[in-house]
This record gives sequence, C-alpha cells and structure tokens, in this order.
Amino acid sequence: MSALAWTAVGSLAAWLWLLLGQGFFWRTDVRLPRRVAPPVWPSVCVVVPARDEAAVLATSLPSLLAQDYPGRAEVFLVDDGSTDGTGDLARELAARHGGLPLTVDRPGEPPAGWTGKLWAVRHGIGLARAREPEYLLLTDADIAHAPDSLRELVAAAGTGGYAMVSQMARLRVQSPWERLVVPAFVYFFAQLYPFRWIGRRGGRTAAAAGGCVLLRADAAQRARVPDAIRHAVIDDVALARAVRAIGGHLWLGLADRVDSVRPSPRLRDLWRMVSRSAYAQLRHSRALLAGTVAGLVLVYLVPPAAVAAGLAGGDPVAAAVGGAAWLVMAGTYAPMLRYYRQPLWLAPLLPFTASLYLLMTVDSAVRHHRGRGAAWKGRTYARPEAVSDEG
Repeated sequence: MSALAWTAVGSLAAWLWLLLGQGFFWRTDVRLPRRVAPPVWPSVCVVVPARDEAAVLATSLPSLLAQDYPGRAEVFLVDDGSTDGTGDLARELAARHGGLPLTVDRPGEPPAGWTGKLWAVRHGIGLARAREPEYLLLTDADIAHAPDSLRELVAAAGTGGYAMVSQMARLRVQSPWERLVVPAFVYFFAQLYPFRWIGRRGGRTAAAAGGCVLLRADAAQRARVPDAIRHAVIDDVALARAVRAIGGHLWLGLADRVDSVRPSPRLRDLWRMVSRSAYAQLRHSRALLAGTVAGLVLVYLVPPAAVAAGLAGGDPVAAAVGGAAWLVMAGTYAPMLRYYRQPLWLAPLLPFTASLYLLMTVDSAVRHHRGRGAAWKGRTYARPEAVSDEG
C-alpha cells in the first residue's frame, strides 16, 4: 500500500477507537439522572457573575427570578465592573418581574492573581454564605432557565448524592456560522471529557459546564472554591477538578431546558470565544500544541484528503479507507446535530469545522506569546505559572 493509504489506515484506526473506547462521547443521551423530590427542599443561593451583560439580561434574569422552587432560594447578581448599566437593569427587572429575592452588588476590580469572573463568584458566594444555603447555583448571565430548572437540579443532586451537578446549556444556533461551529464545540468538549466518565464514582475525569453548576455549599468550602482556582481561565473544568479532589461525586450532561441566549452570529465572535482559552487548555505547552495539531490533522483532515488524493491519483485503497474513516466521523457527529436540531448534511463538513478549530488553537498560542492571550471583555490574564500563590 502507498504511504497515503497507510496514513488513512491510521486515521480509521483512531476513529474506531474513538467510536468504541472514548466513553461513547458521541451519544447525546446523558441527561439529568433519576431524581426524587426530597421531603424537605434545601435552601439555595444563585450566584450570577455579570460583566457588561445588559444585552442579554432582559431574557436570562427573569427566568431565574421566576424559578418555581418549593424551598428557600434567592439570587445574587455580582456586577463585575460593567459599563453598560448591567446592575441598574438587573434591579429594574427584579422590580418589574418580582419572583425570587435579588441582591445586586459590585466587588470592585479583581486583585492580582484573580480572573474577573472568579473574583465576582467569590464575592457572590461570600454574600450567599450569610444565608447558610445548602446548595449554590453558579450560572452565567447569558443562561435562561426553564421554570423548574432549579427544582430538577436539586432533586437530581440529592437523589444521586452528587456534590456537583452541571448541565451543558444548549447554545444558540441560528446564524450559518453558529450552525457550522457551535454543535462541534460541544462535540469536541464531550470528546475531551466524556460525560459518562465524569459521572463515575471514583473516576478520574472531571469537568463541568460553567453556565449551569449546582454545587453543595459544604463541598465548595472544603474544596476552597473559588480561592483554590482563582487564576483559572477554564474555570469550569478547574472547579470540577477541585471538587473531585476532595472526593466529591460529579455529574455533567446535556441540558433540555437550559439555554444560552448569547448571540455569536459572526465567525469573529466564535473565533474569539474559542481562541481566548484554547492554549490554556493545552497548559501553554508548545509540545502539547504540536501534538494537538498533528492529532487534528490525522483524525479530521486525513480522511477527506485521502479520498480526494486517492480518487485523483488512482489509489483506490487510500480512497476507500479514507472514506470509511470519514463515514465513521460523520456518524459520530450526527447525534449532536440532531440534539441541536440541525440538518444531517452538516456532518460531512466536520473536517472543515475541525480545520477552523485547529487555526483557532494556533491563533490562541500566537496571541499568548504576543502577550494578548486569554483576553476577555477588556482584561488579559497571565498564565497560572506567572501568578503568585500568596494570599
């Protein structure tokens, strides 16, 4: 066989392993586990860090205030230095819609060594602890919850004995670029962190979706959250690892009625979302970056290249093996497209989308080495190794 055919064989072997040996990451049936209503509903405090979120708050915040929760619950929105009137709008929405009690506060600028979001979360948890809640719901300002969302999360956590229950909110998919890029984002995340592995007791895989995290308050205190992860750019995964480290049982799955309302209609918006943290995911390692690029090329780009080159160059073996690998790839992507209610003809386009993610990852590394990495809403964060451990 030709070198191209052997390379295609390697890609097909990788896909067969991903299909069967990576926690069935491609399946989308991991939803909230079995839940039974407790005899007494525990108290919950909802913490919402918000920086310049006025554009989405009118949709998301009323859904939190309208939670149909049988126990005691209240919302703490922490205005992280917004300049667009986020805090004033939150107070206006609470006065207009009523519902759960709302407290709006500002913590001031984060000190050195803290990301803005985690500094806001710390402030919100500090306010919440005065109420002595049993659970904390950490949710982003762009997340809209169904009226029974909090009730279902608490019931699931109590029934399963989970220290943390997290749902991957259904992201907005309306523009052509969102249809092409967003389902793949969740697909790649599940490939890195298979949901079934996260839910295993005593397992090693730990991850969460930062938009919707229900956390036992005592687990947060024992894990020193968020202080222990104060510099984390990918804070949801860092949070899950901190809770796992104290023996906490985790659960992560796809949401049915928890949705992100943040629009990202342009490729530029999506590019910025991915590139700001992609290199941090690789621990700012050039070796891991090189390995990731090579892996993406082998797994996602070789199959269509082998088909095209094999057909053009009279190499039927390369074309057939590459086609088989491409077919498996598209088949594993189809369930995620169904979950996002997208047409299945997008599945064969996954190699193109993967090439975009490859370029986003390289761009993330370039930005980091130019001192512009991990930039978000006017702030740029240093790599963890550059942050002092004092305090």
